[in-house]
Amino acid sequence: MPRLKYQSIPLGQPSLFDDLEMPHVDNRPQFFRFISFGSGSSGNCAYIGNNDEGFLLDAGVAPDTVIPELKRRGIDPASIRAICLTHDHADHVRFVYKFLKKLQKAVVICTPKTLGGIFRRHSITSRLRDFHRPVYIETPFNLGRHFRITPFTTPHDGTDNVGYYIEMAGKSFAVATDLGHISDRVAHYMRQADYIMLESNYDLRMLHNGPYPAYLKARIAADNGHLDNADAARFIASIYSPRLTHLFLCHLSHDNNTPEIALQTMTHALAEKNISVGNASLSPDNAKTDIQLVVLPRFDVTPLYILR
Repeated sequence: MPRLKYQSIPLGQPSLFDDLEMPHVDNRPQFFRFISFGSGSSGNCAYIGNNDEGFLLDAGVAPDTVIPELKRRGIDPASIRAICLTHDHADHVRFVYKFLKKLQKAVVICTPKTLGGIFRRHSITSRLRDFHRPVYIETPFNLGRHFRITPFTTPHDGTDNVGYYIEMAGKSFAVATDLGHISDRVAHYMRQADYIMLESNYDLRMLHNGPYPAYLKARIAADNGHLDNADAARFIASIYSPRLTHLFLCHLSHDNNTPEIALQTMTHALAEKNISVGNASLSPDNAKTDIQLVVLPRFDVTPLYILR
């Protein structure tokens, strides 16, 4: 594979991609910090950051929920540098402009095709263009002082869907929220990650026996639809190494899955490879396990996870 060239996102107003002065930057070791504010077809939004700064991943949960929860966890909304969008479906973008008005200094990161898809699919102000910073698949970019991010293609039925491979302080976090199968490019980035957020959308038996019409079942199960629990579990079990310490399962279906089934399916696949599973709590016994596994809730806000 040829060496990738890194782009610096051009400055503009508003923009926080350069080394702007911050009110306070400490010199402690930097660790990834992660919060999910909602995960599923009702709305998706997460925070990824460190001691000093961070960004939102998607904008499908209202700012009136997200911003108070950030403050409650000691995160200043003014430290949010950007909103990184994965694709143009409503459950990922519906509140993006409201966030921009609330956060004021943040920008929107997505590919040009994704931005075009947002305008085609949704009634959203053209002012969004003023906040847009274009990024391109397989072209890494720097965000703020600490983050280097690579967008990569994910197989889903939105417009120019991407996952993100996020590097910071010698660690990496790979995110793929909506995808119909594990493609070669998805696998490439997931294999390198210390932390993974991966879709585990449906249980195949529940989908087949459920109330959805045939066309919708076919869409979900298609190669550019959503990811089956079993496929997600087989994949993670196949790539596990001691480097991978945290796994977050996201975008569970309300009708064709349960957190218990998703957790059981993944735990069983890992156990077959003699990989022990913890629940990301701070208990001494939990610290002895090989990997921490969390199923992200559909509506509830998670604790702040500090990934060491």
